[in-house]
Amino acid sequence: MKITGQICSRCIYDESVPSIRFDEKGICNYCKMVDDLAAQYHTGKPEGEAAMQKIIEEIKQKGKNKQYDCIIGISGGTDSSYMLYWAVHNGLRPLAVHYDNTWNTAIATENMKKLLAKLKVDLYTHVVNNKEADDIYRSFFLADVTELEAPTDLALAETMYRVAAKYKVNYILEGHSFIAEGITPLGKNYFDGKYIQSIHKQFGTMPMKTYPLMTFYNFMKWTLFKRIKKVRPLWYISYSKEEARSFLEKEFGWEYYGGHHLENRMASFFHSYYCPTKFDIDYRNNSLSASVRAGKMTRDEAIQQYYHTPPYLEPELLNYVKKRMGFSDETFESIMKREPKYWFEYPTYKKRFELLRPLFYVLMRSMLVPQSFYLKYCFPSDTEQLKKQRSK
Repeated sequence: MKITGQICSRCIYDESVPSIRFDEKGICNYCKMVDDLAAQYHTGKPEGEAAMQKIIEEIKQKGKNKQYDCIIGISGGTDSSYMLYWAVHNGLRPLAVHYDNTWNTAIATENMKKLLAKLKVDLYTHVVNNKEADDIYRSFFLADVTELEAPTDLALAETMYRVAAKYKVNYILEGHSFIAEGITPLGKNYFDGKYIQSIHKQFGTMPMKTYPLMTFYNFMKWTLFKRIKKVRPLWYISYSKEEARSFLEKEFGWEYYGGHHLENRMASFFHSYYCPTKFDIDYRNNSLSASVRAGKMTRDEAIQQYYHTPPYLEPELLNYVKKRMGFSDETFESIMKREPKYWFEYPTYKKRFELLRPLFYVLMRSMLVPQSFYLKYCFPSDTEQLKKQRSK
């Protein structure tokens, strides 16, 4: 990666990050956003732990006489694996939910099996038809947009909502930590059901039959009418990804898969090759900046790793992706060299979310939508900066 203009004096975000601003000390607005969230949720402090314990009691009360009292999405990765352990350790009765996009690594699959067996947690898996999944992925390739992983992220969310409704569960627990992972910059990696549907309609070749699409209607049904709450415990409690990984390895024989988001082959391709090569985007700056803010590494170490060390690319991964996508070497290279496009060049629900900002504020305050959704989806994005970035 190349340094683009000013770099935050506290983390390693630079001027290529959408909607970035720097104060008089050179500190970016994303660092301030993390500080504000930590203050709001009292992250890792007694007040935060107490608030989370209160939520735990609410979950238990709501879940009385039900088979399960919460839903937890799992992938075999660090955060979701620890989240499952944490829930059981705190006396909750979770149902684990997995959306299988048919690109799992063997390590991730084994990790899930080990945890589920030892914790005695039931698993609900939705497996999408592999040809259908590949057709959706191929359509995103052909659309020349960055959000290659969007279909999986949204499908998991929709699957968890459906399972929660099926078992009359009121709470979904998510293993996201803004302390450990940072915050995806506003305007990057945007996706919604309309976006996925419109790209697939234009570039796909087969109908969506097994893919769980989250339409706007479904989103409103789950949040506004079914009142299914989303809780992120790691926003309240003290959490270290490194300590969690060590604990999981010791207690469950869990195995590390080599890097953030590398437990799935498509996610690995997305982070290690697709975004850095086609869009000059390396999402390691999120986790590296988070590590600097948390004191896990120095800023100089993070800069060295981000700007001077390429992302890890699994051997033979490119050939695997080409084969599954049905691309020849020539076609694949042609697509990778084409002019990038961005999410705002295709139909989305974004304007609708912005118009309904007051409603989503109320839903956010009631934990019916995450605060990150409200901040990212309900305010205008700096699309002009993205356009300028593309023209450079």
